[in-house]
Amino acid sequence: MAAALSALAVLLSPAAHAVSPNPASLRAPGDTITLPVREALAALTVQDEDPTGYERTKFKHWIDADRDGCSTRNEVLLEEAVTAPEQGANCTLSGGTWYSRYDDTASTQARALDIDHLVPLAESWDSGASAWTPAERQAYANDLDDPRALIAVSATSNRSKADQDPATWQPPAQGYRCTYATDWTAVKTRWELTVDPAEQAVLTEVLDGCPDTVIEVVRAR
Repeated sequence: MAAALSALAVLLSPAAHAVSPNPASLRAPGDTITLPVREALAALTVQDEDPTGYERTKFKHWIDADRDGCSTRNEVLLEEAVTAPEQGANCTLSGGTWYSRYDDTASTQARALDIDHLVPLAESWDSGASAWTPAERQAYANDLDDPRALIAVSATSNRSKADQDPATWQPPAQGYRCTYATDWTAVKTRWELTVDPAEQAVLTEVLDGCPDTVIEVVRAR
């Protein structure tokens, strides 16, 4: 009888009925997340977007974080050059070649390229960045720590994309679409951004036709 009462007491205790914490909720900035991309997408919070109050000026860019004379824009151009450009005074770039993955085109002029936020600034605002500090938004706008965050592309393709998400815009280069959906999911995971229902549905559809690539992401926040 004593043993039975003891067992009943354990079952009725608050600890016995406590819900185990979701491991995702215990993640912190600097933690590494390694997941198949479809699982990473499924782990993102689904929520309608809220564009209230968005202004591009709330994301300070392009800065020179390491004070080497090159802005974030030029750092990306230097990193992604197929043929390295010559670097002059004040990080002026001349020569060099680049490949725009959005539309499968090459360029020999740095000024013909835009540096795109893969997940646009307005999209990040609508899906969580509105609650961030100015310092966090600046870090997002100049994220050189994850090569998926910023990408050198043709001005034409970037301006066609504008602030759209995958539900309304896909890269013209169809062979890049799996990578685009995978990298989009990685960036949203890194910055703990939400996805809206239409965005999630299209990403799911695209990724269902792609390899279930394992992504590795270092949490930024």
